[in-house]
Parts: sequence; structure tokens; C-alpha cells
Amino acid sequence: MRGRPRFETVARLRPVELVVPDSEVAGVAPYVAVQADVAGPGPVTLTLSSGDTRLTATYDGELTLAVTTGERTTRHRSRRAARPDGPVEAVALTLTGTHVAVLGREAGGWTARGRVDLSERVDTRDEAWLAGLAAGADGPVGEVRSGGFGQLGLRDLRLVTHADGTPYRDGDQALLTATSAGPGFFDTAHTSVWGLEPERLELRHRGDLFFRRQDRPGVYGDHATHLVRDGDAWLVATSTWGDFDRAAPGATVGVTLARTTSDLTRGRHVLDTRPLDLPTAGLRSVGVWDPHLVRDGGSWLVAYVSARRFFAFHPVLATGPDLDHLTLRAASERRRATEGPTLARLDGEWRLLASDGREGRVGQRARYPVFDLDLAEVDTLDAPYHSNIPWPTLLPVREGDDNEVLLIGFDATPYGGRLIGYGSHGDVVVSRALVPGNAHGGVPGGAR
Repeated sequence: MRGRPRFETVARLRPVELVVPDSEVAGVAPYVAVQADVAGPGPVTLTLSSGDTRLTATYDGELTLAVTTGERTTRHRSRRAARPDGPVEAVALTLTGTHVAVLGREAGGWTARGRVDLSERVDTRDEAWLAGLAAGADGPVGEVRSGGFGQLGLRDLRLVTHADGTPYRDGDQALLTATSAGPGFFDTAHTSVWGLEPERLELRHRGDLFFRRQDRPGVYGDHATHLVRDGDAWLVATSTWGDFDRAAPGATVGVTLARTTSDLTRGRHVLDTRPLDLPTAGLRSVGVWDPHLVRDGGSWLVAYVSARRFFAFHPVLATGPDLDHLTLRAASERRRATEGPTLARLDGEWRLLASDGREGRVGQRARYPVFDLDLAEVDTLDAPYHSNIPWPTLLPVREGDDNEVLLIGFDATPYGGRLIGYGSHGDVVVSRALVPGNAHGGVPGGAR
């Protein structure tokens, strides 16, 4: 990427899908949904059940929930959100992590009308319980769909790469991982895999990844992930946000690593992981996240975030001969709201790109700093900075040609109503470089 190109926003994408096509409810992970079109008057009832647990959503002028565990049934109605604003075209019941929610599809799209945390009632991450899940629908319904839960929005977009840092492409698609937002925040989201056609700016869902951990049973929707092709295998480095609770004693976030030869670019997968020990020696750190891995010759470079407290965080860089023997190389401790660290070769040099959130220090807000490998700031990306803390993901439109480059980010555009709030973010925001000396100033076809 010669010189310092200027980026302009050219597209916003918002793929919303509650049920992943051609997927199953049972046996994968606690991220499932059933939806039905409303075909006439009268109560519509949707269920997700396993063993003696039954989760029920009802639409009868209002949208409500009931939770049955054993002989106990509780009924739940949101005082402010239960009554829809207009006609309801479809009803959905979702289970994401430990949260069950009821949504109605109205004129403005899907809106959450009720949500209940099941963590004190049933272990929704238990694989035996998940294997018995079944979905049902009753009443005046038209088309009924059930399967894995999709997403209300995307954040934390990162290129799938080869170990040397180059983008991994499948035909005309460059692959990315993202955090698929559910009807809530950390523990309703999960990792997904997408294909982006850089010329047409079309984004297509390809798969979903879920994780087992060594220190506790169950399946988790951990996210903020980097997927790396290393020889004939895949490495998956993931942040353990899937059960994060800031109020819990000793709350922390770590990074896990999975390795598999399965094709992770398509379908739904549950992966066994082990902890990836990211060094924080000499730092005050309550957690690490946002890993990005690159192999440079005979050694690894690993970028990540460390937090001195929740939530004050900064980028860190480690290096080592392999991923089991990493040492701290540098940390930008003066920052307090900088994340999404991403290693990239710019003009033949390794650089670490990051994102300064609006809660940063003066001079470190709403911008994309560029660091050398000692984490000294050497430049910034000349690019629009939207809401949230969008990660700086750079993708040449055509392989081997850096004259036209995309910056793929995200924002905090909400979706789904007040019960979801910030957790549904956001739009995928694509900007395009206006390369110095390129009279056209972008990809053939012009800006959208």
C-alpha cells in the first residue's frame, strides 16, 4: 500500500438472519432458534425443549415467555416491550448462550419483546442437554424454520489469513471471521465465518464456530477470533467472552487456541481448545483478548489487548519461536481505549494497526494508529471513524495488487429494539482507498 491513501466509506452491510439455513437445532451449541410466519388470528406458540425443560414463546396480542424446568413453570412478560408497535408478521424464539428471547418481525424488522436469563434454571451449555433439543410450533402459522441461530449484527471483523499474514481467499471471496451478535451482549454472541466479494461488496455467511474449554464443561460461544491457515491445518485463536460477567468475583477474559484439519470455512463446528498463554509480565492485567497471529520466518508475532481493569485496555505485542514460548516484546500502556490490534505488512514492513476508541486520552480518540513492532506510533490511517471501536482490517481488492484497498470495519448501529440495545451492533462498514496517483480513485464501478 504505497504512500498514505485516503479511505472513503462506500458501503454498509447488515445481514440479519435468526435461523441459519440447512442447520439443525439439536447437538451443536446453545445458539438455536425457531421462527414461524403468523398466518391468522389466535395464539401462536413456539417451543424449544429438551428433557424436562421447555421454553415457550407465545404471541396473542403480546409476546411473552414461559420457562418450565421439572415441575416448575414461570411466566415472563416485559412491562415495556411485550406489546408490539404494529402487526406481527412472524414470531421467533431464540436460545443464545444462557438467554432465551422472543422476537416479533414487524414493519421495521425483528424486535425483541422479552428475554430471560436461564443460568439459574438449566445448564444450556451441557452437550447431553443440547443433543436432545427439539423445536415446535403450534397455532395459525405458515412457514416454520428451525436450526442454528444466525445473527442480528456483526462486529470484530477480521480477515482469515495464511500463517504469513496474507488473506485467505476461496475463489472470488476473501474470508473473514466476525462476532455474530445475539439479543444481548457478550454471552449471547458467537464466532461466525463469512465470505466477502471485494469487487461487488457482497457478504455471505459460510459457517459458525463454537468452543469447548479445558477448565470447565460445556460449549461456549466465544468470539473476537482470528482464523489462521497453517500448512494443512487451521489455528483458531479466540477470546473467552462467551461467559464473561464483569460483576463476577475474579472476572477475567483469556485467549484459547484450537488446531484442526477440519474444513472450518463452511458449516457449524465445535472445537476443543487449550489456553494460549499471552504474556503480561510487568503489566497490570485483568484479562487479554483480540488475538492476531502471524508467523514471520522462524518466529511468531502475536498481537492482543491487555486490560489493566474493565474497561481500560491497550495493545500488546509478543513474539516467540512457537506459540507455547511467547515473550512480551512491547506494550502501549499509555492508551486506555485501544483494541483490535492487527498485524499487517505496509510497504514491506511489519506494522501493528489498532483502533483508538472515543474514551481514549486526548489525541488518542476516534482514529486508527499505526505502530512499529516496538509499539511506537509511526502513522495513522486516513479513514473515517464511525461509532464503536472498529477494527482496522485491510484487504486488497485483487490479490497481489495494493492499488485498491478496502478497510473493513463495523459500528454501533443498533437493531432489534430497546431490550437488546448496544449488544446488537453493528453495521459492517466498508471503506475504499483513494490511492495517490490513481485518477479513478477506487474499484471499477465507483463508490456505492
